[in-house]
Amino acid sequence: MTLTELKYIVTLAQEKHFGHAAERCFVSQPTLSVAVKKLEDELGVALFERSKSAVQLTPTGEKIVAQARKVLEQAASIKEMAQLGRDQLTSPLRLGAIYTIGPYLFPHLVPALREQAPKMPLYIEENFTAVLRRKLRAGELDAIIIALPFTEADVVTRSLYDEPFEVLLPQKHAWASRPRVPIEDLTREKLLMLGEGHCFRDQVIEACPALEANLKNPEQTLVAEGGSLETIRHMVASGLGITVLPHSAIGTSHYAPDVLVTRPFEDPVPSRTVAVAWRTSFPRPKAIEALVQAVGQFKQA
Repeated sequence: MTLTELKYIVTLAQEKHFGHAAERCFVSQPTLSVAVKKLEDELGVALFERSKSAVQLTPTGEKIVAQARKVLEQAASIKEMAQLGRDQLTSPLRLGAIYTIGPYLFPHLVPALREQAPKMPLYIEENFTAVLRRKLRAGELDAIIIALPFTEADVVTRSLYDEPFEVLLPQKHAWASRPRVPIEDLTREKLLMLGEGHCFRDQVIEACPALEANLKNPEQTLVAEGGSLETIRHMVASGLGITVLPHSAIGTSHYAPDVLVTRPFEDPVPSRTVAVAWRTSFPRPKAIEALVQAVGQFKQA
């Protein structure tokens, strides 16, 4: 049994397709298939059910793959620990962020982190919270930036900043004359929202539970779904509705002065807490601290 074979079965369990798993492991499909079969023969048990259309874990395979993930994570930690005697800020930092944070944080974070740790390469990725969670657990990412609450075994979080939600309106919208907007009024307008899978959508619904009834009632649905906050902002600029955005994503400066306006909510103002999460076993605390300091540097500017 080798670490390479364990990596193959973990990747195959994720992809559920030999070809795709082989591509991710940078090997040929026959190489991966032979290695998986060799491991099954060595263990004396089938790890996967194979058919022409799908590859599924067996019940025993699920347990073994779960343990294999832990072994790979610990093996990665050994490599990281070997560098503890050297500068923790010279190895690459693999950082992920959710879609509603990454585009508005990375352009400021990257240069700020370069000042904090000029010799530390930074690899960044944007994805859904669920995908980032899995990659963090698997050791494919060192840290992720998400919105709280976020709980995961053997993972710690640290708050970075809070930001309020605001209403984004066409400049000629009737609400533009209001100083503040009651959040309950969102149910009376055509509200443009992110699709399912985005945690920001869930946070907006949590702040205004009445929206959930609109989503479930086709005759009263006032929600048009978009795939990104940028798309939704353009839709508002086109006069297709209004939306709720975190303050960092407002982006009214991208348009002419008479196109979009924002209005704050009445108290209590809905908001989100942005945080960084990393594995408790991650052996480079100075890299996390440099990240936190970099965020604080431009947030205070």
